[in-house]
Amino acid sequence: MRIGLLGGSFNPVHNAHLRIAVEAQLACRLDRIIFIPAADPPHKPLAGNVSFEHRSKMVSMAIDGRAGFEISTVEAERGGKSYSVDTIRTFREQFPGDDLFFIIGGDSFLEIGTWNRYAEIFPLCNLIVAERPGCLIADRLEALPDTVRGLFSLDAESGSLMHHSGTSIFFITGTPLDLSSTEIRRLAASGADITRYVPPNVAAYISQQRIYDKCQ
Repeated sequence: MRIGLLGGSFNPVHNAHLRIAVEAQLACRLDRIIFIPAADPPHKPLAGNVSFEHRSKMVSMAIDGRAGFEISTVEAERGGKSYSVDTIRTFREQFPGDDLFFIIGGDSFLEIGTWNRYAEIFPLCNLIVAERPGCLIADRLEALPDTVRGLFSLDAESGSLMHHSGTSIFFITGTPLDLSSTEIRRLAASGADITRYVPPNVAAYISQQRIYDKCQ
């Protein structure tokens, strides 16, 4: 089975997250995509201190009825900082015979050298890097951290990067959806209609629970 892993703070989950998941699913023929809300994101404080329960509830609502999409609360169950390498290792142990694909944005790929124990990620799973139109990564090998670059080779035909362990980094160009979680939170706090940016049931939940009122 081919399983995609899509992590994030999902504060809130929005249509660009869903679009990236669909495009990764189609491009790499994924059987399942597991959304993984971060319990304690390591790179930046969680805006508004929105609880894991609210964020995971919004993800569950957003993916309801979408074939192959599911949610995992593994990072809350594990506790501590939500480091990607620990999450991926958990899924590798859970699905030892399956192909794992960790889905990230192009901006995250360019910063992967700052991640905790990032070199351990590449032998554990494939990566899918969703680039934004107009912000393509020109030299993919050069974009890798110096410490791991020599472990990869470029497939000139597909443009993917192949790790010596047998995993690969695939690049897809996503549909342009210029959505910012910061802007969505600001609009929600002001009482504006955000149904253009998030699924209607998520917008209703945000309004009913007044999740982002404190972001004003």
